Amino acid sequence: MKGPTPIQRLARLEEVLGERSRGVSIWAKRDDLMELGGGGNKLRKLEFLLGQAKAEGCDTLVVTGGVQSNFARLAAAACARSGLACELVLAQMVPRTTEIYQDNGNVLLDRLFGASVHILDPGDDAGAYARRRVDEIAETRRKALLAPLGGSTTIGCLGYVDCAFELARQSAETGVAFEQIIIPNGSGGMHAGLAAGMVVGGVSPFSDRRIHRALACRQVSPRNCGQDQRGS
Repeated sequence: MKGPTPIQRLARLEEVLGERSRGVSIWAKRDDLMELGGGGNKLRKLEFLLGQAKAEGCDTLVVTGGVQSNFARLAAAACARSGLACELVLAQMVPRTTEIYQDNGNVLLDRLFGASVHILDPGDDAGAYARRRVDEIAETRRKALLAPLGGSTTIGCLGYVDCAFELARQSAETGVAFEQIIIPNGSGGMHAGLAAGMVVGGVSPFSDRRIHRALACRQVSPRNCGQDQRGS
């Protein structure tokens, strides 16, 4: 990453909402403007995961995700720039079997970035397959780091702790106090990292909040996961 990503006021959205916005100003953190691999906030996790891979002497990153995973696409791009081999283990997470879905979009970009792509059959366990690939790579006297769904590991979450500091600096520099921060919550890593640095609310796109509270809590404070923590 090169410098902080901008925070942009969504003035047109506020205008469309009118009185429904209740005078609240709405801003967006533009992580989509990151320069590598088409941009995207998961580059924050990959910055730390690739650092971990190099520190541990790994030459390969094995990544799990869905067929059209943005995280997988960014991992392929980051590995290409960093000189690491990349293997993507892509699971069938939605019931779409068209040729366009299976072979185009992010899958096409994955291959253009030089990644080895393993598209699994419906019902296959991506985690088990990826762990097996790590073991097989070790048998060839190479070493791989496993990056699970969304890159949500303790190390990966540090990318969002850093983001929390970045937001605090930008708030101070612009004089805008962000009273509430709302994020999508998938694998829990972004929520966990930000929660370590500030209070943040998450909106789950596909599951109930208890699951994501547990995922985020597990990354931030495993010993206290039985407690209802604010911001987790």
